[in-house]
Amino acid sequence: MIDLSILLISAASILLLLALYIVVDGPRRTIARIVFHETVEAIKSFFMNQTKEQRVLQYVLDNAVRGDPQSVIDSIDTYCSQKEWAMNVGDQKGLILDNVVKETDPNVLLELGTYCGYSAVRISRLLKPGARFFTVEFNPAFAAIAKQIIEFAGVNDKVQIIEGNTQDIIPQLKKKYELDTLDFVFVDHWKDKYTDDTKLLEKCNLLRKGSVILADNVIVPGAPDFLKYVRSCGRYDCTNYPSVLEYMTEKDALEKAVFRG
Repeated sequence: MIDLSILLISAASILLLLALYIVVDGPRRTIARIVFHETVEAIKSFFMNQTKEQRVLQYVLDNAVRGDPQSVIDSIDTYCSQKEWAMNVGDQKGLILDNVVKETDPNVLLELGTYCGYSAVRISRLLKPGARFFTVEFNPAFAAIAKQIIEFAGVNDKVQIIEGNTQDIIPQLKKKYELDTLDFVFVDHWKDKYTDDTKLLEKCNLLRKGSVILADNVIVPGAPDFLKYVRSCGRYDCTNYPSVLEYMTEKDALEKAVFRG
């Protein structure tokens, strides 16, 4: 039997978020819209006893072609644009990600924030033989979903998922995972960790001259401290790539920071 109190709280939350969406503008309005989507999906997950991420996985298994990374990417984009919003880099910013990866032509890569594995599949399909790609995910439920999607896409031999906190894992990369330096880092996890993790990469001597850091969502939800740091610390050459938020029309951007050494 459904708890009436849960229904009332859910209804009140939706009404509050709708009110916020009406009265605020700019990035705050976009954030309110994201929170609204996430609240509705959380309610849906409660009643279905299945998370949104599990529904994304099931859609991939039912609609994509096993062993075809592009088919997996297209299926996730279709689901997230037509059914339920999700925080992948998405199709439009994904093209920017593709181009930066191609230009960098990396041998050793790190992703901070695996989520469901969308960007890991997207990046791995562009890598040359022998490239090493590590992706870090804090949430074990997300990591489990990502592992299945990456395996279904047929790129599990190119991607290694590391579960845990970035602050713990980054210092382990040299010894435990036998890395020297990183050619490319895709940053797409908690926005308030962007700056600290970038500084930690520097401290651990994981960046060399020409190493590329590409950060997503620097406008929405936003990473102002990261932008201020990489643009003003004197260690990076920066390029901003304006785009739109994944599966929406609101403005967002990626920031590329190339380490000067």
